[in-house]
Amino acid sequence: MPHSSTKDEPSAANKTPPTLSHLWNLVFLGLLLTFGQLSWGQKGMDIPEYDGKDRVHDLNAKNYKSVMKKYDVMVVYYHEHVGSSKVAQKQFQIEELALELAAQVLEDLDDEDISIGLLDEKTDKAVAKKLGLVEADSIYIFIEDEVIEYDGELAADTLVEFLYDVIEDPVEIIDNVRELKGFHNIEEDIKLVGFFKSQKSEHYQEYEDAAEEFHPHIKFFATFSPKVAKSLDLKLNEVDFYEPFMDEPVVIPGKPYSEKELVAFIEDNDRPTLRKMQPHNMYEIWEDALDGEHIIAFAEEGDPDGFEFLEIVKEVAEDNTDNPNLSIVWIDPDDFPLLVPYWEKTFDIDLSSPQIGVVEVDDADSIWFDMDNDDDMPTVDELEDWLEDVLENKIDPDEDEDDDDDDDDDDDDDDDDDDDDDDDDDDDDDDDDDDDDDDDDDDDDDDDDDDDDDDDDDDDDDDDDDDDDDDDDDDDDD
Repeated sequence: MPHSSTKDEPSAANKTPPTLSHLWNLVFLGLLLTFGQLSWGQKGMDIPEYDGKDRVHDLNAKNYKSVMKKYDVMVVYYHEHVGSSKVAQKQFQIEELALELAAQVLEDLDDEDISIGLLDEKTDKAVAKKLGLVEADSIYIFIEDEVIEYDGELAADTLVEFLYDVIEDPVEIIDNVRELKGFHNIEEDIKLVGFFKSQKSEHYQEYEDAAEEFHPHIKFFATFSPKVAKSLDLKLNEVDFYEPFMDEPVVIPGKPYSEKELVAFIEDNDRPTLRKMQPHNMYEIWEDALDGEHIIAFAEEGDPDGFEFLEIVKEVAEDNTDNPNLSIVWIDPDDFPLLVPYWEKTFDIDLSSPQIGVVEVDDADSIWFDMDNDDDMPTVDELEDWLEDVLENKIDPDEDEDDDDDDDDDDDDDDDDDDDDDDDDDDDDDDDDDDDDDDDDDDDDDDDDDDDDDDDDDDDDDDDDDDDDDDDDDDDDD
């Protein structure tokens, strides 16, 4: 889970495997051409059309300090050098238009002055180094003394919504039952809640400092109301940790806590058993894979079958929340409509119905749970058995690919065997033909010999007859 500080490692967006991330980026760039109207319209928000005014700053060594001082929040897109490639130029134009639209929307905020700037990897490398920017094609958000890395899609609506979260306080206070209900309605994110005496409490200060480290990626709540604390079953200075989609929290041991202890606990538990991939965190989640693999569940929450299947997955996750090796990523296809055709083609699945499978992060090899009947969802026990086989490597995309290769080899062997058999048959036929020829020759020779013998016998008979005639003549003379 990224902290609110610059890290000496590539951004999640850039560490995403090239096979998938490159395609995802191209798809979402197409979405940018709608200027956010598709996504925002679905949520009932009235997003304006771009008015053509330039608001995004071109930062460089001469102006970056003065520009960044003017604003409470500065968003910096550290991009690769565009160069002369027409494709790269077109891509950058689309990205810049998305940022211009976001800047236009942010201009109307009353409480915070937020602006956006561009920094070229090639021409402004020295500035990037001074700002601590590590990887190109990444978005960094500078607010007060913190630097927050944005790991979502480069789309105006998603970026603006993320920035709204950034400018909120890192800890939200729960004062009454209505706000407590709102807390319980948050189920897709990791959240923490603590009970403290007051905002001046040193224990609350430690809690708030820890919240700043993870803001806005993790939701932090606190209450100073004994009534609310009783509803949450919280003791004074105690903090509960909630995984996504889990009704029961984990009590963080060792209260009262220091900031360091809270940070350490969260870092040890920041990969939930079940988490949802969303546009603002898609690259962060995809990069955070166990042994290079993700267990992915596709389900449309608004679809009856999808809802039923999701409830089964949630129950499995809740039953196995203590298993550190189990982490399921839920993707609602409705959140990524332009990626659905790509996923269906790449994974060879039909996303009109729920699916769950194992996917290799680097090359997208996958193997999927066999749904025997579209009308019947798997039971919790059936799904748990399948997941157990996955965790024990009895089901593995790599081995499935090897099996396919073996099948190909078997086919080749069969072809070779057929060829050998054909050759043997041909040899046998040739031998038979040779034998027949030899027999014919022998028969011919025998016939010739017999003819010769007959001729000799005839000659001998003729000679004998001649001799007899001569003798008779002699007798007559006498």
